Amino acid sequence: MTSSRTETVLAANEDIERLSLDVLLDRLLTSQKAALDRVGEALPSIERAVEAAVPRLQAGGRLVYAGAGTSGRIGLQDGVELTPTFGLAPEKLVLLLAGGAGATTQAAEGAEDREDQARLDLMEHHPNEYDVVIGVAASGNTPYTCAIVQFGREVGALTIGISGNPESRLLREAELGICIPTGAEVLAGSTRMAAGTAQKVTLNLFSTALMTRLGHVYRGRMVDMRISNDKLQARAERMVMELAGGTAEEAREALKLVQGNTKRAVLLRHGVALPEIEPLLEQTQGNLHLALARKIRSLRSHR
Repeated sequence: MTSSRTETVLAANEDIERLSLDVLLDRLLTSQKAALDRVGEALPSIERAVEAAVPRLQAGGRLVYAGAGTSGRIGLQDGVELTPTFGLAPEKLVLLLAGGAGATTQAAEGAEDREDQARLDLMEHHPNEYDVVIGVAASGNTPYTCAIVQFGREVGALTIGISGNPESRLLREAELGICIPTGAEVLAGSTRMAAGTAQKVTLNLFSTALMTRLGHVYRGRMVDMRISNDKLQARAERMVMELAGGTAEEAREALKLVQGNTKRAVLLRHGVALPEIEPLLEQTQGNLHLALARKIRSLRSHR
């Protein structure tokens, strides 16, 4: 078994349970830092994946996350956070976990081996050429995950495989591969450690860059976040004031008129008439920089 495999037992860790606590923690942290280095080496692959995904989603496609066990739950976590953080419509997300929803909180024995179920799970959502299918597996050989990616590619979807093993089926099946070879774990086979950290950071980078390119970020702010509590209401009001001026009361009123969307409230405060907001955002693919620039040009042309 090669050193790229998470199951490898490192001789240096044969006595890990007998180490003093400070040494144990330092060794665990060192493995996590090394995982981040592997993600850094994969940045060009992550960049290619983002660039390929943007036009698919702009054309109406969906993000499909697929995985099993720890990897699947990490993918699930990344996906579910996109709606509250960036305002991505729930219907633009498909979250597939081997064993179904029950596997979120407890192991689903044998589910990761079900390629037949993988096809059923994916086909239930009628995938098409505009979708982006992301398969995540530390080993890169999990049958359920590989099958999802295989079937996604068959229907023309963009497929992205995230694997810790450079010689894996997942990377062969996917159109675009992101390899993050974290190697042997401090605890042999425990992919919730270095492999899990690398997967989470990789997905953080991918999805955040993707949402930024899709126009959900403006001047470093999450202008499409969903307002679901008082803290986020206050944050939205503050963003509107920072980006468009005015008082808290004016920001609050603008947010109310646009059902709580910061981006639209900013446009409203910059003088875009309410009926003009949606057409303007459609013309600029939701990009607030472009929308405001177009508004300024329009004002100048009418002087």
